[in-house]
Amino acid sequence: MSTTVITGGKVLTMDPANPAAEALAVRDGRILAVGREPDVLTAAGAGAEVVDAGGRSVLPGFVDPHNHLLSTAETLVAVDVRYPAVGSAADLVAAVAAEAARTPAGQWIRAYGMDDAKFPGGRPTRRQLDEATTDHPVIVYHVSGHQAVVNSAALAWRGIGEDVADPPGGSFVRDEGGRLTGMVLDSAMELLLPVAVDIGCHGPNFHVDLPREQLRSWLEAAGETYLRAGVTTVCDPQVSRRELLVYRSAWNAGTLPVRTVVMPLSHMLDELAAIGLAGPFGDEWLRFGAMKFYCDGTLLGGTAMFEEPYGEGFTGSLYHRPEELVELVRRAAAAGWQVGIHTQGDRAMGYSLEAIRAAVAVSGDDARPRIEHCGHPTPGQVQEFASLGVIPVNQPNFLFDSGADFVRRLGPKRAHRLQPIREELDAGLRPVLSSDSFVSSLRPMETVANAVRRRTREGDPIGADQAITLEEALRAHTIDAAHALRMEDRIGSLTPGKLGDVVVLDADVASLPAEALPGVDAWLTMLGGRIVYRSASSASATAVRA
Repeated sequence: MSTTVITGGKVLTMDPANPAAEALAVRDGRILAVGREPDVLTAAGAGAEVVDAGGRSVLPGFVDPHNHLLSTAETLVAVDVRYPAVGSAADLVAAVAAEAARTPAGQWIRAYGMDDAKFPGGRPTRRQLDEATTDHPVIVYHVSGHQAVVNSAALAWRGIGEDVADPPGGSFVRDEGGRLTGMVLDSAMELLLPVAVDIGCHGPNFHVDLPREQLRSWLEAAGETYLRAGVTTVCDPQVSRRELLVYRSAWNAGTLPVRTVVMPLSHMLDELAAIGLAGPFGDEWLRFGAMKFYCDGTLLGGTAMFEEPYGEGFTGSLYHRPEELVELVRRAAAAGWQVGIHTQGDRAMGYSLEAIRAAVAVSGDDARPRIEHCGHPTPGQVQEFASLGVIPVNQPNFLFDSGADFVRRLGPKRAHRLQPIREELDAGLRPVLSSDSFVSSLRPMETVANAVRRRTREGDPIGADQAITLEEALRAHTIDAAHALRMEDRIGSLTPGKLGDVVVLDADVASLPAEALPGVDAWLTMLGGRIVYRSASSASATAVRA
């Protein structure tokens, strides 16, 4: 039997029956004992591998309940155009031109992370991208993943001309003369990309058609990035046939880098219902969770739907008519699915709540409906969340990354109520923290820090009265996140019998000032009782107990 003991750390179990401990032992993939160091060593017996954590924090492995794992893996090998490295259209053109210089003519150039809200002069155009290259079709994804800008070669490759019609749930941006600017919003991306699946108006389509073997190799390579951050379980909130085939291939080969829960996109509802499949279904490595729906667009890109328009006259957009969304979500719940609805603006929140009411009515007593992003619920809507058992799936990194843009576009009154996590906790809810990677950093301690600090990139407060404590934030990224995935019986806390997913952070986080939290990573990560990541300084802290 293989046994590992972690001693000398500050063990934060996330188990209310035993919240703190001196040591823990893991045997054959599961937590064996948690408690006083002498008791744990006795339970482990002779021959155990002993790791001295040196006063560092020891936690259950982080659970990220909204993380586009495969898409993140794709971004790690694409052109990175995130702010602040790319802060203008000129910077963007230079980055694309540099990639074009080393890319054979005719091949696609893909870039991720553009945040044009911070560009002087606003959104870039296809004519500017044409300055970088006319020999390659180019697509630059917006940081939200809900829109993109392309060059003229990309439009020509897809046969898109000036007379193209806007599809339901999306649009092609045009200039004052009615000409295409190269910017496409939400479901219009379906017409632009070389996509592997047709998802219709069920969400933004970033399911790019690439060889499965290539996607799987990128997925496997991304593992170290996740494990170095202490992430041991993710939920991919937008899965089509493409993602599922890649995840299953890696699962079959034993190379899936972290535990993976998939949320099939709602365009698959009829197909899955026909064979009687609904989540939760699968094993401890790969399983179906909730079904994913979209209500409105992106707050970052100006297509969230509010009662009052915001930004530069942004009126928002919907993927489905409200009555269609209600019926779609109700049918999914009746088929046995937990539901998760992407919702940002307060008007869209009302539409999603109507759909959730219909779902809860047919789901039984433990529906656990999720609202993904949960951007701007009103106080009354938060109270209704409590009556329906809604799980708000928050991403406080957005407040850091784009907080100044939110204040400018929404005005202070609305901006400071974005992601009202304190209010949600006080209402008796179990809100969770997530990254929405590839949209923002996947590192959990950055997410935790942004929930605690509520500061913009510029250092200004944003909704300071909605800040939560470090303990609350850690809980929202571990056991409460596991609850959102219906996996709290096996992960999320350091409880004997649960899976041996453990992270030793590279600091005692309880002793750090909030400003230092974003710099914390894993010192050591265990997945299923096996050490899968060690920092350079952790190797010398291991001994075998006689």
